[in-house]
Amino acid sequence: MKNLNDGYAKIITDETLRETISHGSEEYPFRYYYEDIWLFDLHCIDWHWHPEVEFVLVENGTADFFVGSSRYVLNTGEAIFINTQVIHRFESSESTIIPNMVFSPLLIAAENSLIYRKYIKPVLMSSVECLIISPTDEKQCEMLDTIRNVFAIQESKSISELKTTELIMKLWGQIYESISWNDTQNINKTSAQAQAQLQIMMQHIHKNYYRRITLEDLARSVSISKSSVLNIFKSYLHTSPINYALEYRLKRAAKFLTETENSVFVIAQTAGFENVGYFCRKFKALYGMTPKEYRNHRRSERK
Repeated sequence: MKNLNDGYAKIITDETLRETISHGSEEYPFRYYYEDIWLFDLHCIDWHWHPEVEFVLVENGTADFFVGSSRYVLNTGEAIFINTQVIHRFESSESTIIPNMVFSPLLIAAENSLIYRKYIKPVLMSSVECLIISPTDEKQCEMLDTIRNVFAIQESKSISELKTTELIMKLWGQIYESISWNDTQNINKTSAQAQAQLQIMMQHIHKNYYRRITLEDLARSVSISKSSVLNIFKSYLHTSPINYALEYRLKRAAKFLTETENSVFVIAQTAGFENVGYFCRKFKALYGMTPKEYRNHRRSERK
């Protein structure tokens, strides 16, 4: 029987939302995961990015995939390719099984090689944030078959790194051939700049969540207008800066409830809430239980 989520159900990131887990090793920069989005905190794989590329297959269920500034709904049998350094988030309203692989393109070829220069770097440096791979397209069906074959090797009793790499090279060729190079000659500089500004603003919120944070503070941190701040958050995170800051404070409070013995009042104050009643209402709206219930639930899980 396959082991779902491999013992963890939370994305760990640094202050820029870069995922901190190591996907494979320097010798073999590849990692396979068999996960259910529903088992993650708040039924979502929260915002993160990584230098590796990622392929995700929806084996069963339906999920919303927020990638860069776009939102996609993927159903059973569909897959998605997510390019390097693109911020993304997955969420579902029910159990949704998503086998996926995260790997460095250096697995295919060395950075100073002809293969890397001609076939890998152009994809990484393109404006393509992601590609949806659908079984309704004949060529994409071939990609889906390749992805499933890679996953089947990982789920077998005798994992073959050589066969895995061979299939990934084939898959990369299929991705390369599917891109319309006439439409993507250079990096989308506007998108890259906006994403960098977003990461700086999120970092500002993460460092100062316990204080009052204004729209002016965020605009000043990246030298843009307040309306541009609102547009960037809406485009990439599909929420407002205020709502993002509120949710981050609540997540910090959840962490304090789990890791400390402090009272709910003290935790509310520590997380930046002046009114404990307001904190409790917002906490229940997000987590579906009161702070005390959440603490008891987490303690029972540890037993």
